[in-house]
Amino acid sequence: MEQERIGTGQIVLPDETAVEDEALWSDDDGGDHEGWWCVRTDPFPCPAEGCTFVAEFMTAAHLVLVWQERDDPNLLWHAQRAKEVGRNPRVVGYEPTFGPSASYYAWEAAGRPVHGVRGRPSPG
Repeated sequence: MEQERIGTGQIVLPDETAVEDEALWSDDDGGDHEGWWCVRTDPFPCPAEGCTFVAEFMTAAHLVLVWQERDDPNLLWHAQRAKEVGRNPRVVGYEPTFGPSASYYAWEAAGRPVHGVRGRPSPG
C-alpha cells in the first residue's frame, strides 16, 4: 500500500482583489452618521496603484470611517497611528459634506475590506 505524503500547503491569491460590495458593510444603520466622530488628517494619497483619490480623513475603500463615541478606544488608536506617521490627526464631528461614511465596527465585522489587496503572484 502506498503512503500519502503530507506536505506544506500554499495559498494562492489573485493579483488584486477589490472590494466587492461596499453597501454590505457601509449601511449598517442606514448610513446616517451625522453627529458621529471621525479622524481628519492632512491630505494623503490612496496607496492603491493607479488610484488618484486623496483622503483627508481616516478611510476604508474611500469611505470616511466613523465612531459613535469621541473617546472610542479604536478611534483614539487610529488617531495615534496617524500622528505617528505625520498625518496631523484631529478628532472631529462627522458631517455628510465630508463624503460617504462607514461605521468602523461594520467595516471591521466585514473583514476590513480595503481599496485593493495585493496578493503573491501565482506560481508558474
